[in-house]
Amino acid sequence: MLNVAVVYYSSTGNVHRLADAAAVSAKKAGAEVRLRRVAEVFPQSQVDSNDAWAAHLDATRDVPVADLDDLEWADAILFGTPTRFGLPAAQLKQFLDTTVTLSLQGRLVNKVVSSFTSTSGAHSGQESTILALNNTYYHWGAVIVPTGATDPVLTTPGNGNPYGVSSVSGNRPGNVSEENLAAMEFQARRVTGIAAALKRGFAVG
Repeated sequence: MLNVAVVYYSSTGNVHRLADAAAVSAKKAGAEVRLRRVAEVFPQSQVDSNDAWAAHLDATRDVPVADLDDLEWADAILFGTPTRFGLPAAQLKQFLDTTVTLSLQGRLVNKVVSSFTSTSGAHSGQESTILALNNTYYHWGAVIVPTGATDPVLTTPGNGNPYGVSSVSGNRPGNVSEENLAAMEFQARRVTGIAAALKRGFAVG
């Protein structure tokens, strides 16, 4: 059995929709899946200042919060985050910063990892956010799987990012197109397939 963790942060629901599509796709591909949100680290007063933010946090309270065991358990991990000034959201970055012990002990080596994001506009840091996440994976010794130009769905309108799936929200909560969801489903299948092949290879090697 292949273990896949989908770990994400979402403030108003766009990245959550992508993460959910990834989890469903990985399950269809035969993996055991853990869908996990990272903890909110901003004060409640700031969350409450944005109705959509507060509503989404309340609506997803039943989604388990990610911990380090989820990463150690997983053969493959898909990370999702909105963009903040061309960088991952602080909430996801804070979680990644806690992985140093696992990393130093070599317990994240050869994990298959891939990333996805959502931005308010078409040129708002999608690629730089994913590239910034990759810096963490390099230190882990992980195997990074991009989407690449590997399927026609990636060149449909609203897609086309070879680094990892990204959507343009227009600052509208939950605004993810069907094309974006189809691309996310493809990315999860690609990650699951490569992780399964790698796991089989290590088993016989």
